[in-house]
Amino acid sequence: MQPQPPKTTNVPTPARHHSGKTLATLVFALALHHTTAALAQQATPQPQQDTPYQAAHKGGTLRLVASTSGGTLDPQINYSGKYINLFAVVYDGLTTFKKVQGPEGNSVVPDLAENLPTPQDGGLTYIFTLRQGIRFSSGQPVTTADVSASLRRIFKVGSPTAGSFYSAIVGADLCLKTPATCTLKGGVEENPAQRTITIHLVRPDTEFLQKLAFTHAVIVPANTPEHDVGNTPIPSTGPYRLTKYDPNTALSLDRNPFFKEWSAIAQPQGYPDTIEYSFGIPDEAAVTAVENGQYDFMADVIPMDRLGELGNRYTAQTHVRPHAAMYFLPMNVNIPPFNNLKARQAVNYAVSRKAMVIFYGGPGIARPLCGMVPSSLPAATNFCFYTKGASPIAPALQWQAPDLAKARQLVQESGTAGQKVTLITANTSVDMAMGGWVRDMLQNIGYQASIRPISNTLSMTYVQNTANKVQISLTTWSADYPSPSNFLDDLLGCENFHPNSDSSINIPGFCNKQVQNLMDKAKTDTTLTPTQTEDLWRQADRLVMAQSPIAPLIERDTVVLTSARLGNFFYTTVNQLFFSQVWVR
Repeated sequence: MQPQPPKTTNVPTPARHHSGKTLATLVFALALHHTTAALAQQATPQPQQDTPYQAAHKGGTLRLVASTSGGTLDPQINYSGKYINLFAVVYDGLTTFKKVQGPEGNSVVPDLAENLPTPQDGGLTYIFTLRQGIRFSSGQPVTTADVSASLRRIFKVGSPTAGSFYSAIVGADLCLKTPATCTLKGGVEENPAQRTITIHLVRPDTEFLQKLAFTHAVIVPANTPEHDVGNTPIPSTGPYRLTKYDPNTALSLDRNPFFKEWSAIAQPQGYPDTIEYSFGIPDEAAVTAVENGQYDFMADVIPMDRLGELGNRYTAQTHVRPHAAMYFLPMNVNIPPFNNLKARQAVNYAVSRKAMVIFYGGPGIARPLCGMVPSSLPAATNFCFYTKGASPIAPALQWQAPDLAKARQLVQESGTAGQKVTLITANTSVDMAMGGWVRDMLQNIGYQASIRPISNTLSMTYVQNTANKVQISLTTWSADYPSPSNFLDDLLGCENFHPNSDSSINIPGFCNKQVQNLMDKAKTDTTLTPTQTEDLWRQADRLVMAQSPIAPLIERDTVVLTSARLGNFFYTTVNQLFFSQVWVR
């Protein structure tokens, strides 16, 4: 199934950089530039003002499709965007992001809590009051005991964000060391009579309310098993409940009979009666099926060769929306050849970010990215070290072109020339096209390179686990909430490297004390102005890129294809297409 590695150790000449197939694909993609730019213009109307619930549009079945399922149904473990966006209409936390379109969707609002508390004790104490009358889909009432147990469960089940998001809670250090005995003693206190939950932190966290709004902190019943539930649904509080799941074929949701809307901006009542997710439909076939109305939405990235068709014939069904997301190449800094700084810098110099833009669909929906922070976020990257004519000492303002000569020189100086390198990538059309190009580039600068495609469902966890000895991979990342910490601290924070674990989101295994100190100060110092905080993130970004544990490729917008019958297209900045608010009758 996977391509065979090259048979020669000779460094290819520039004229041999592209295989015939890759070059033909590039030529075709160049023709799409104007089409996709037009698509971005025509298919992106200004966000409409949200309207009150319209009962006349209630009912019907929303039909979703994907090439593969998204893994476990456990909301405190699953870290796939495919299911996190779905879980948004199923589960709730103490806080959530405002369910409105446009920039206001970045705002945190109370969800299961009555109000957003004002931090006390210099940012170390948060007191939440639980709303009355909310029940799980099983019928049992939501209590303070459920909240306490859910916060402990984050650590007991080994949630991927336990360390990065929730380690500031008192007692979390012990929970991270020995999850099975986690108590969060002194960190979480409940008062059932007053319906209050008090959370104590060991240090201020300026993003704590946003982190509580993330899926891994949803509230589930206290008697939920303290392990990954796999394919078994957990009772929920949102307008929908998970009912059936076969990861090979389909997933079904229907209405939660115990749901009563408590806040339209936190968790609005839904329009569809049923949401059905079908799996096993390849991305090319899924595009055609949505165009023809067999499905209403496809989760996979739309293949590049279909974008021109959408721009010409299906503009009304194609929506381009901003989303803080990136493609990047994480390089394992602990094993050869990328335990050598010059080898990592060589990849950063050699990669053609213009080619990656083309493979994703063109400049209308993607842009080159030189650092770790996409342009839609505060402290966005404003420098480019690795472009022709630039360096960490003399950066450019933006990416211009690859510097293959510099890259080859660095590979030779590193002493890694001729080594075997295997690139891991997901097996989607877009990832395979990008991966083929990167493999050719690695060969061009002096490595014996091969590519190993893995199922889209498994690729992310595979590249995280150090036991698999992944040298370099191609992957994508989206913001959990609108902050540069989602890209710098999440992907490169020391606390997020967990050897031999599928939940080690610090894929390169990078840990730098100077960088970590800057990030920690940006997250915890409540005396800083927003400008000062952004400056710290930018400093961290520059230090990271000087060490090159990652080669950022592009930042990308989201292209959403829907059926002609889907109405009230409702897109939030955090959860993207918000499934409960679309019309399908």
